[in-house]
Amino acid sequence: MTKNKSNFSKFMLLWMGELISSIGGGLTSFGLGVYVFGKTGSAASMALVTLLGFLPTLLLSVPAGVLADRHDRRLLMMIGDGFSALGILYILICMIQGEAELWQICTGVFISSSFSALLEPSYRATVTDLLTKEEYSKASGMVSLAGSARYLVSPVLAGALLTVSDIKLLLIIDICTFFPTVIAAAFIKKEIASKQTEKDVSFAESLKIGGKAVTEKRGVLVLTVVSSLITCFMGVFQILAQPLILDFADSATLGTAETICACGMVVSGVILGAVGIKKGYVKILSVSLFFAGIGMAGFGIWENIFVICIFGFIFFAMLPFANSCLDYLVRTNIADELQGRAWGLIGFISQLGYVAAYALAGAAADGISAHTGISVGRGAAQVIIISGVLLCASALFMYSLKSVRLLEATENDKKADIQ
Repeated sequence: MTKNKSNFSKFMLLWMGELISSIGGGLTSFGLGVYVFGKTGSAASMALVTLLGFLPTLLLSVPAGVLADRHDRRLLMMIGDGFSALGILYILICMIQGEAELWQICTGVFISSSFSALLEPSYRATVTDLLTKEEYSKASGMVSLAGSARYLVSPVLAGALLTVSDIKLLLIIDICTFFPTVIAAAFIKKEIASKQTEKDVSFAESLKIGGKAVTEKRGVLVLTVVSSLITCFMGVFQILAQPLILDFADSATLGTAETICACGMVVSGVILGAVGIKKGYVKILSVSLFFAGIGMAGFGIWENIFVICIFGFIFFAMLPFANSCLDYLVRTNIADELQGRAWGLIGFISQLGYVAAYALAGAAADGISAHTGISVGRGAAQVIIISGVLLCASALFMYSLKSVRLLEATENDKKADIQ
């Protein structure tokens, strides 16, 4: 397959499928949270459902990346997105027969997430297959926009639907939203020939080659660690933003604040989707991470909902820029035939940040509260402030690393050679 001709229209078709699927997944996530909490009254039960929805994606991301390089990526996307509907269907059947028990919900979520794990590395690698290098940053903004839809569109839509129906309607809609991605991937598979894979190489050797692709350039490895830091700080935000706001405001105010903050991703995603980034990727990455750190630190300073919304908006607005630059710098420094394995490993390492945040952030806030006598909300604020300062320091340190700057310099040298 050649990439002399742009396939951006085909990418847009695939992106639309992912956007619809993302909204459907957000409906189920919101609905199951309300259902489980209403049934058990336990935050721990909600956390268990979330954890079982997260772990398969983490644990299977690396082997899924290897499969993405050994088999037809578009077929894997069809299998991953299509069969992930089975888990949601299982939960729906249990609810139709009566009430779904917690273990049944956990089983369905685990099944769905396990198949979804096939999707991400294949999806990212397919983006590389379809687009030219000049279109990568623009596509990254679109992908960020689609991902943010589950946090913006889905909660509002789910809340409205639950006033006229129950969770079963949300599950039915979610099941239907799996099909657009399957259809889009099938169309792209038909229109674009699959790349030759290296099936004669053993799975273990293929995995080893993928690991080498990530580690052989020190700058790529550094950026992978940076992505893990970003997810860690995002995890801290996810865990502690709610107790921080609920410490002085009601749940309605919390919902409004979360929507306003998340709008930052939409604004940035639209800008990136329209104009993209042409140069200065390392500088933009460092600046966006630095201001994201300022956003976090400012978020925790004052018990004022307007100030919190402003700084929260700044934090989320910076993330698409950082993700787009990370995506471009990594994507252009890894061979196309290794993209699936590389993104699988990068996804695994980066999502370890969520594990650290989920394990430590809440305990840290509770510990500060217990030792200082302040409220848990203000303890959460202190953890967020500290995390913001550390993010600022990480951004400055990363920009000083020659290995990271060389990633962009290497790409510029290639362009100069071609010209």
